[in-house]
Amino acid sequence: MLRFYTMRHSTAKQPGRIQDARHSSAAVLRAWLVHAYTASGAVLAFVGAWAVIHGNDRLALAAMFAATIVDSTDGVLARAARVKQVLPAVDGARIDDIVDYITFVFLPILLLEAAGGLRGWTAWPVIAVVLLSSMYGFVAPDAKTEDHFFTGFPSYWNIVVLYLLLFHVSPQANAAILLGLSALVFVRIGWIYPSRTATLQGLTLALGALWTVAIAAIILRWPSPPRWIAIASLGFPVYYIVLSLVLHSRRAPR
Repeated sequence: MLRFYTMRHSTAKQPGRIQDARHSSAAVLRAWLVHAYTASGAVLAFVGAWAVIHGNDRLALAAMFAATIVDSTDGVLARAARVKQVLPAVDGARIDDIVDYITFVFLPILLLEAAGGLRGWTAWPVIAVVLLSSMYGFVAPDAKTEDHFFTGFPSYWNIVVLYLLLFHVSPQANAAILLGLSALVFVRIGWIYPSRTATLQGLTLALGALWTVAIAAIILRWPSPPRWIAIASLGFPVYYIVLSLVLHSRRAPR
């Protein structure tokens, strides 16, 4: 009887152990694999940085592209594997934010500067503004809303830089675009979360898939992809912006 009492009260004080015991080793392994998949973006960021240092722009873009694929799919896998319930001691969202900052902010700006997209004494202030504003964007309490929107420009610098290099935009125009988008980080507009925003989700995902194929073709043929593919690929970013603004205008004031 004493033994039963002791065991009962000792386990009551350790809910974490009870929770762990409820999950099979296979479930735990799946959760760890999902976290490793998310964290693999850090390895891709290193590959991209190595490519920038060695002057291989195509490899740098390919690394950012692969990191985007990982970021677009890891959330679905995490929810399927119930990582929050199975591994509550590991914060997958924090892993995701760290990796996203490196691959979506730091790496593309590094590539743009190395490729000559920013020049002169103005390059450093512009780079600083992008890095600092995006840092705020990642840590803002309302960066991701409960109704599945990103608040403020969601630091898609990997996409921005790809198009700036693809269309050979001048360094002066690049600086103006980067500063303008950095300012939008602080404007509380809601931008759709493609894999979670319910409105027109099927169309969004279908167009996103086509856009992904187009971007893969562009990178494969870099630095001189067919111009029609480059122009056609702009359709999805335009759709994304328009849908975001329309849905934002319909949301209740927050």
